[in-house]
Amino acid sequence: MGVVACVEDLRKQMQRRVPRMFYDYCESGSWTESTLDANETDLQAIKFRQRVAIDVSERSTAMKMLGQDVPMPVALAPTGLTGMQHADGEILAAQAAEAFGVPFTLSTMSICSIEDVAENTSKPFWFQLYVMRARDFIRRLVERARAANCSALMITLDLQIMGQLHNDVRNGLSAPPKLTLKNMVNLATKPSWCLGMLGTKRRAFRNIVGHVDGVKDMSSLADWTVSQFDPSLSWDDVREIRKQWGGKIIIKGILDVEDARKAVNVGADAVVVSNHGGRQLDGALSSITALPAIVDAIGDKCEVWMDGGIRTGQDILRAVALGAKGTLIGRAYLYGLGAGGEAGVAKVLEILHKELDLTMALCGRSTLSQVDESILIR
Repeated sequence: MGVVACVEDLRKQMQRRVPRMFYDYCESGSWTESTLDANETDLQAIKFRQRVAIDVSERSTAMKMLGQDVPMPVALAPTGLTGMQHADGEILAAQAAEAFGVPFTLSTMSICSIEDVAENTSKPFWFQLYVMRARDFIRRLVERARAANCSALMITLDLQIMGQLHNDVRNGLSAPPKLTLKNMVNLATKPSWCLGMLGTKRRAFRNIVGHVDGVKDMSSLADWTVSQFDPSLSWDDVREIRKQWGGKIIIKGILDVEDARKAVNVGADAVVVSNHGGRQLDGALSSITALPAIVDAIGDKCEVWMDGGIRTGQDILRAVALGAKGTLIGRAYLYGLGAGGEAGVAKVLEILHKELDLTMALCGRSTLSQVDESILIR
């Protein structure tokens, strides 16, 4: 990877190494991308109070997420097609997260399966569930997560209908990529990615292919997936899934106080304030803007986390200062994965931790338990 000073350095490396359609899939937001942009710009608009002559020689960024001790309040978010950013990407990211001591979340739409990740890690991970029309498949998927010893189930609620990413339409996104002339020309410039993909058998959505009647290859999967996201999804469905699971539940995709209260009512152990990385409702609030009201409404009843726009350790501190008990990173860790596999993800976590620690110290705080809105200028 060479010299890497910040997460942005890894993004640039990823852009050079990963085929355009998958880089664009990672980077894009829906429609005009106004919410995608706001996730970052609204974080950057929050300024810190610099403090001096305070003893910060002994510091800790440790917290708990769902009762698990973590060296910093960060988990790897569920991201679809991760195994297309780097061969065996979900496995490598999970291994990096395990080594660092932070949670990893596997997406329903992963390339590596639940079983693939379980076989290649030694500690429990989290599984993210999309609720689809094929309820028998969803019930079996939950049982597979239980059999793999997943320690929490994350239910994503903001993808009942898929938002459109214009770049995906232009690029003809598919996994694996279709061998059109345009794609072959681009693939020819990504030799290390191509070699990695040739060396793995994991190139399809392995949580789905072979587990659903009538889905035996990618052509049938594409049609099935488009038809499966369920506009009729309700809180009653969430309640039934929670009953089946019986363990810890995380509800992801909350931007509204009323929805946050409903998540608590169905028994959520944690809620993720999220706009799906700006990939769904363009024009929605940024996650950091929505966070304080949701913390005020339910922060004493369950853990409130956030994702969206986090690129630095300073962004993590901003979220904690506004009441978040945890954060999720998606694009940031994908930059590292695309740039350098497991080592790249480890580098992202190392960078974020250092930035978080130093910023906390320059704000005159020794632990995250001392961090609140008083470290900010708003």
